[in-house]
Amino acid sequence: MNLVVYLIPLLPLLGFAILGLANRSLAKGLASFIGCGTIGISFVLSLFLFMNHETQTANLGSWFHAGNLNIDFSFLVDSLTKTFLLVITGVGFLIHVYSTGYMQDDDGYRRFFAYLNLFVFFMLVLVMGDSFVLMFVGWEGVGLCSYLLIGFWFKNIDYSNAAKKAFIVNRIGDLGFLIGMFLLFTHVGSLSYGKVLDPAIAGTISTTVITLATLFLFIGAMGKSAQIPLYTWLPDAMAGPTPVSALIHAATMVTAGIYMIARSHVLFSLAPVTLHFVLAIGLLTALMAASIGLYQNDIKKVLAYSTVSQLGLMFAALGVGAYTAGVFHVVTHAFFKALLFLGAGS
Repeated sequence: MNLVVYLIPLLPLLGFAILGLANRSLAKGLASFIGCGTIGISFVLSLFLFMNHETQTANLGSWFHAGNLNIDFSFLVDSLTKTFLLVITGVGFLIHVYSTGYMQDDDGYRRFFAYLNLFVFFMLVLVMGDSFVLMFVGWEGVGLCSYLLIGFWFKNIDYSNAAKKAFIVNRIGDLGFLIGMFLLFTHVGSLSYGKVLDPAIAGTISTTVITLATLFLFIGAMGKSAQIPLYTWLPDAMAGPTPVSALIHAATMVTAGIYMIARSHVLFSLAPVTLHFVLAIGLLTALMAASIGLYQNDIKKVLAYSTVSQLGLMFAALGVGAYTAGVFHVVTHAFFKALLFLGAGS
C-alpha cells in the first residue's frame, strides 16, 4: 500500500523530468501521452486509495535534522487527503487531455506539459505531506509553477508582469505562513501534524499562541486563495493559457488555503477570534468580488472574480466551523469552474 502512496506524486515528477530533459527530441504525440498518462495513472491509484477506508502514514525516512527540529519525509493519507487527491488528479487529467488540443500549435507544447506535471507534483506534496514543512514545500512549489504557467507566453510583457505580480503577492502571504510555523515550533518543538495538534487538544498550548499562529497561517491562506486584500493577482493571472486558468485558478492551487485550514481545523476551532476574522474576510471577499465581476467584459475576468467570490464563500463556511461544507464546496467548485474555464477557452 505504501508503494501506491509513493507512486501518486512520483509519477507526475517523473513525467516532468522526461518532458523537461527530452524537450526537443520528443514528438508532440509522445509528449502528450507522457504528460496525460502519468496524471491518469495517479488518478487510478488515488481511486484505489479512496476505496480503502484506512488512514495510513507512509514514511520514506528522515529528511533533515537541525537542532530540535526533526522532519521526516512522510505522507499522511486520510479522508481529507483522499478527497483532494481525487480532485487534483481527476480534474488535472481532464485538463491535460484538453490541453493536447488547445496547445497543439504552440512552440512550447512540451514545456507546457512539463510545467503542468511539475505543478501537479507539488500540489500532491502539499496535500499529502504529514507536516507543516512538507505542506510549505508544496505551497512554494505551486507558487513557482503558477509563475511559470501564468507567464508561459513570456514574450508578451503584460503576461510577464502578471506572472511577477502573482509571485510577489503570494510571497507576502507566505511570510505570514512562515511566521505561523515559527510560532508553533517555538511553543511545541515540532511541526508534524500529530505533534502540533495533540498538545492543542490537550490544552498545553496557550490560547494566545494558538490565536496568533492561526492568524498568521490565515494570512498565508489569504495570499494563496486570493482573499482581500491579497486578491489582486488572480484576475491578472488570466493572462496564462486557458488550461492554466482552469487548473490553477479553479481546481487546485487557490484551494490550498482551504485545505490548510481544514487540515489544522483543531487549532482554528480553539481560536474563536481567528474564526471570526476568517468569516469576516470570507463574506467581504464574496460580496466585493461578485460585485466587481458584474462589470467585467472579458469572459475570463468574469470567471476569475467569480472564483474569488466562491473562495470567499468557502472561507465563510470555515469561519463558522462548517469545515465539511467548505471542503464539499471545494470539490463542487473544482468541477464546475474548471468546465466554465475550458468552455471559455473553446
